Amino acid sequence: MSDIIIYTLALALVQIWLLPMILNLKNISWLFSSRDATVETSMIYERASRASANLQASLPAFLALCLLSMQLEVDVSGTAMIWLALRVVYIPLYLFGISMLRSASWVGSVVCMIVIALDLV
Repeated sequence: MSDIIIYTLALALVQIWLLPMILNLKNISWLFSSRDATVETSMIYERASRASANLQASLPAFLALCLLSMQLEVDVSGTAMIWLALRVVYIPLYLFGISMLRSASWVGSVVCMIVIALDLV
């Protein structure tokens, strides 16, 4: 389970920090500033930001469930890996505007967290 947590944190690093930086290289000086002013960004950058915010909303609950499963010695690694795969797939689906599959990926990840939670009770 600890490997899934590490992979999830790597996903967070890529999605929250690396991807937005790469998609906004034209505003590199703004990225290294205090960001008091606004800059013009691309549609794909805005999508990446919204996808990042979505991950940040579910990440604490997922990590808490993973840590709790380790504490309770309940193996939820299969479902957790599916959650991670769905979150990885979610990124390009959001970036390329494939909304139906993106939504299905998101719903699937929520269902995975519910299944994990139910396995722990």
